[in-house]
Amino acid sequence: MISRVNIFTVVIVLSLTLLNYTNALYEDQIKKFDWKVQNIGAIRQGQLELNSISPRLLVSTYENVVAALEPQTGNILWRQVLENPPRGSLKLMQVGIASVNINEADSTAAASTNSKHGFDMLTVQGHAPALIRGWNVASGNLDWEWSLMPHQTDHAESSIWFYKNGLLYHVIPFWHSHIEVTPYFATTGRPTETTGKITAGWISAGNCALSGVYYTCLDGNQLIGFDLTANQPQILRKVLPDTPRDKLRAVEGISGAYAIGKKLISIHEDTVVCNNYESNSFLLGKFHKRRVLAQAEVVNNVLQIRGHYLDSCEAVPEMAINMDYPDYYGTPELKTFACVSQSKGCWYILGTDDESILAVNKGKLRWERQESLANIVASEFIDLPLADAEGTLENEMKGNTGDIASAFLRRVSTQAIQIKSLFLHVIGLGQPPTDTQKAGLVRDSFGLHKMLVVLTRSGKVFGIDNISGKHHWQLYLPEAQNFVNHEPMRLMVQRTSKHFPLQPLCTVVAKEKLTGNGILFRFNPINGRPAEGGLLKLNYKIKQLTLLAESEKDSIKGLLLLDAQNNVAVYPQYVQEMAHGMYLFTADKSSAILEGFFVQYVDGVLNCLPIWNVRLGGHNGDHQLVAVAAKNPLEHVHSQGRVLGDRSVLYKYLNPNLVAVITQANDPIHKYLLNVYLVDVVSGLIVFSMTHRRARVPVHIVHSENWLALSYYNDKVRRTEITTVELYEGKTQANSTVWSSLNAPPMPMVERQAYIIPTMVETMRETITERGITNKHVLIGTASGAIIEMPWALLDPRRPISSNTQGREEGAIPYIPELPLPTENIINYNQTIVRLSNIFTAPSGLESTCLVLATGLDMFVTRVAPSKTFDLLKEDFDYILIAVVLLALTSGSLVVKHLASRKLLKQAWK
Repeated sequence: MISRVNIFTVVIVLSLTLLNYTNALYEDQIKKFDWKVQNIGAIRQGQLELNSISPRLLVSTYENVVAALEPQTGNILWRQVLENPPRGSLKLMQVGIASVNINEADSTAAASTNSKHGFDMLTVQGHAPALIRGWNVASGNLDWEWSLMPHQTDHAESSIWFYKNGLLYHVIPFWHSHIEVTPYFATTGRPTETTGKITAGWISAGNCALSGVYYTCLDGNQLIGFDLTANQPQILRKVLPDTPRDKLRAVEGISGAYAIGKKLISIHEDTVVCNNYESNSFLLGKFHKRRVLAQAEVVNNVLQIRGHYLDSCEAVPEMAINMDYPDYYGTPELKTFACVSQSKGCWYILGTDDESILAVNKGKLRWERQESLANIVASEFIDLPLADAEGTLENEMKGNTGDIASAFLRRVSTQAIQIKSLFLHVIGLGQPPTDTQKAGLVRDSFGLHKMLVVLTRSGKVFGIDNISGKHHWQLYLPEAQNFVNHEPMRLMVQRTSKHFPLQPLCTVVAKEKLTGNGILFRFNPINGRPAEGGLLKLNYKIKQLTLLAESEKDSIKGLLLLDAQNNVAVYPQYVQEMAHGMYLFTADKSSAILEGFFVQYVDGVLNCLPIWNVRLGGHNGDHQLVAVAAKNPLEHVHSQGRVLGDRSVLYKYLNPNLVAVITQANDPIHKYLLNVYLVDVVSGLIVFSMTHRRARVPVHIVHSENWLALSYYNDKVRRTEITTVELYEGKTQANSTVWSSLNAPPMPMVERQAYIIPTMVETMRETITERGITNKHVLIGTASGAIIEMPWALLDPRRPISSNTQGREEGAIPYIPELPLPTENIINYNQTIVRLSNIFTAPSGLESTCLVLATGLDMFVTRVAPSKTFDLLKEDFDYILIAVVLLALTSGSLVVKHLASRKLLKQAWK
């Protein structure tokens, strides 16, 4: 009976407590504070259909997505996101429309939908197994599917597929040995004959390409290829004038035609190509039922599209287009085109180096899709600049006040200038507004309106309005790419917009594609214009980087860089004195070695001294570094302790130099080992460590204040779990003012607990606010595309096992292993984010509100209020009622005052 009462009490307490952490979204608030962008990724193949009843653009992308777009606007009609690689890696997209058959003599296009082996669209994905699927192009539904498990699974990853006359050919190259070719019926998967083996010792990875039915390789200064469908393939050779430096590229639509650099070459004599034309992009199509070859080239920022008949090499004037082409798109490549009539012109679909999709018609850009946003690697929320009047006032307040008289005169003169400016604007003679003011880029009262600057994998940078989602500017860095070990490029904010009249400054830090050295690109995040010289190429490789403290001269944060030889440099150089006394650390993923460095500035020279190293690779060196998590540099800690039930204070272990390091290793007994280390990166001291047995990746970490949340996969019970850790100094605080890792307090008290979360975790991030007063919540991104706002009270490792007086006094919820996932806590409600990969958070001007950006294949922007909007009036606040009440109280007080004075006067005359 006692146990039943205790269980009932725990359920009641938990239910009542959860009421305080329940968030909800009213129907009229949908898309009021959030917006979403759906992407499909960089285009791989395309097929434009304009003659059908329902015009559509069918595409497959490098993000393993097949979709149909509206040709006139570029909007998504339907989208099918395939499985993650390697199972979902697209090998082929074949459209089954009769009009596609543009090469009657030797067709590798699909059969008609009315034929015996007809289909709307066919895709091949994966390699072991390979999945062949048929799709309905009108609705995007899956019609049929069959799979194939190859015998040689270790070589199947480099396999290629092509379609011809109802048969699907599976080609597996064995490098420097031979090729195996197996034909299958496209819709059933039944093999038509045995696998054929073709001896080809000259094939090598990266030098071969398939064009139609011809498989050709570049060997020195000659092309060697053969027909894969022939009963007795004959080796075809073609000697080139010199050894090319460019890779071999197949020309879409012409069997046996290739492009090397800007030249068009054919491996087969029967294949007619026009060698006089040079271009970066060739594509075969039809114009007035004749085969034409289209080419696209950018000359002096002008996109030139030309076409000529393939049989006579004569130019087609109706296909010629000249259009202004901005630099921020990169090199274009034709993917598909269609010509309906001379009045409507030809529609050209192009893919660009920056992963955009462009539609060009009659010399105009009809629409564009910024598909690089499907791979965002870094993001920052930048405060907008002040309006002119507010900027002038702030500039006045920053000045030296002096005596009262001078301050008064300065205020009067400032207001006189403002009155003059207002008068000139009224009569139409005022100073015209700036470009940012015209675009509405002015800071609001609550700091909710910001510029969202995002950096993508392709080197594209966008300036996006976080309220409306409008793209205000964009720029492209063609030479930039991610660092080694898949470390993403960095977006650093060296100066914010809060230092009027100085302009904000951001820097992109990346690796140069050709040399591998570091590059810096500095720009104004409000308008996207280069600043401080723009692009700067370094002559060394970047090993580590960090920001220095803000300088007093121009409020800039210097960028401290560590190169591969452990030399340091600061940009801009005039703030390098501030690097003196800085500590750096590096983490090598391959060896799991952490190293610490101390930076000195002596006699005008910066030196970097190694001071410690920690080897976490184990005695056999088999431990791999899987994750490193430091605290958010924007974080503010409001409360330094936690009040206990006896009214004493348990002080937090607030070490700003603490970094969480996760390693994983195989174990003969426990199968997997997951080690967690908390390392002080100034002294190299391991503050805390723990081991999870039979736990493995994927691992995600949130590190904030004095706590750590870690998600991992428990291989023993096959579920995802979250372990939370809290560190405390105790009931006495060693130093309440300044923290020093060199004179650190004793080892902290550790509280830890594990929870079960009934979903797969893809990413985690904590909320952050301006002053840290608001409660901390953890945003958990799931594999289903939902973002769950989890209160820290549910993840608290101090949750008592049973309900007791001390736990109730602290406000702790009784421990239950399973974490609840109510739908009310899903901040993106029904706006599913496909392939959710990262969550970025930033504080707003309101202490209660945190700005959120979620990225994946899609992009979602919203705001959350973990402790509700306690500093903001509600939307349904009754202003009229409060105004009437205040007016009535004011009138009543005046009337009562008058009556009281009359009463006193009468009493005085008595």
